Amino acid sequence: MKQILNRLINQEKITKHEAKNVLVNISNGKYNNSQIASFLTVYMMRSISVDELDGFREALLDLCLKIDLSAFNTIDLCGTGGDGKDTFNISTLSSFVTAGAGVKVAKHGNYGVSSSCGSSNVLEFLGVKFTSDESKLQKTIDKAGICVLHAPLFHPAMKNVGPIRRELGVKTFFNMLGPMVNPSFPQNQMVGVFSLELARLYSYLYQNNSNNYAILHDLAGYDEISLTGNTKVITNKEDKILTPVDLNLKTLSADEIKGGLTVKDSAKIFIDILNGNGTKAQNNVVCANAGLAIATVNNFSHQEGFALAERSLKDKRALKAFNKLIELSI
Repeated sequence: MKQILNRLINQEKITKHEAKNVLVNISNGKYNNSQIASFLTVYMMRSISVDELDGFREALLDLCLKIDLSAFNTIDLCGTGGDGKDTFNISTLSSFVTAGAGVKVAKHGNYGVSSSCGSSNVLEFLGVKFTSDESKLQKTIDKAGICVLHAPLFHPAMKNVGPIRRELGVKTFFNMLGPMVNPSFPQNQMVGVFSLELARLYSYLYQNNSNNYAILHDLAGYDEISLTGNTKVITNKEDKILTPVDLNLKTLSADEIKGGLTVKDSAKIFIDILNGNGTKAQNNVVCANAGLAIATVNNFSHQEGFALAERSLKDKRALKAFNKLIELSI
């Protein structure tokens, strides 16, 4: 590790093979906490290369507990986090709206590290019991239209890193990896990233597979569609800019999509929206994200996907999917 750290500090890149080996060694407990923290810190101060990111991704996918959900043509709606915007749990809510619209969702998530409340925090607070049992997950996605893949249960390689990430409390390259290492290998993905540079890196990696994907970065700095301005979207078919006007919506202010300060506050916002008590702004931003996910799977326009998302939320189908998930996870 000392040699690798010296090279990285000198602004050198490491190869895909070296990057993969470092993560394998971390998972095997070969480095101490100070070495791991230093390794993470280097990547907060310099750009990551495509080969490095690909090596890290390959290591985590090789080491993960794999789950077979291939019969369901799933999508994962997952953001990198690390955008520092402290929105409510938009991508998680969008996942239930997407499921309510009839699209199967394999939601990969974790506890918040650089934010106050990650998807796992709010779902656990609301009664979701996490599991790695494949048959249970298959049953849940079949009956509820969605299952939750809590990252720590599927990525043993992360156990030596988790406490260090929590102590650091800032985004690291593991934020970059989260959306790319879903252990069920979904056939479709909608990925939100915290920078245009990372969107470009993702596009290089994703263009080599046959999956449907939408990589997005909101130009106001969000890792999801915020409707506070324009959003860059890269798919397997095109690159485009999405605007609120495209969906006949008004531009929002940042304050309209702020999250709660605690897990309890975040959970209240979550349940209020599912129950039809969300604000117009909250509903619109959730449906804008869910609409793009629905469109990605079904090859619809974003406008068609948005209309289906609105119906899912209004008709309480998203709430039904959530309640069924709770029922099946007990």
